[in-house]
Formats: sequence, C-alpha cells, structure tokens
Amino acid sequence: MAVMKTIEVLSESSQSFEDAIENAVTRTGKTVKNIRSAYVNEMSTSIKGTKIDKFRVNVKITFEVGE
Repeated sequence: MAVMKTIEVLSESSQSFEDAIENAVTRTGKTVKNIRSAYVNEMSTSIKGTKIDKFRVNVKITFEVGE
C-alpha cells in the first residue's frame, strides 16, 4: 500500500497560468521525489496599469512517501 503526502506550493509567472503551474512542479521536483499529481487550488493575477503583470497559482502537489 502506498502512502501519499500533499504539500501546498505557491508559484508565479509573467507568461501564463500554465507556465506558473509548470514552475511549481519543476521547482518542487528538485527536492521532492515521486510526485504523482498536481491540483490547482487557486489562480490569481497581479495587475500593472491595465495589463496582467503576474499569473499566480496555489498548487497542491501529491507525492508518494518512500519506505
């Protein structure tokens, strides 16, 4: 039986929500192994003037805990 753990990660990108999600998974993967899923819990933006400055995501990342 596998044991799973979920952590919450905040990430941002100046490009897109998709890029912010990819950044969250990639950066987390540098220190956390056996990532199994990522659930986007919340999305928001920051605005400068009339343009979107940053795309921000709150991602729940689930990984398998080793023996």
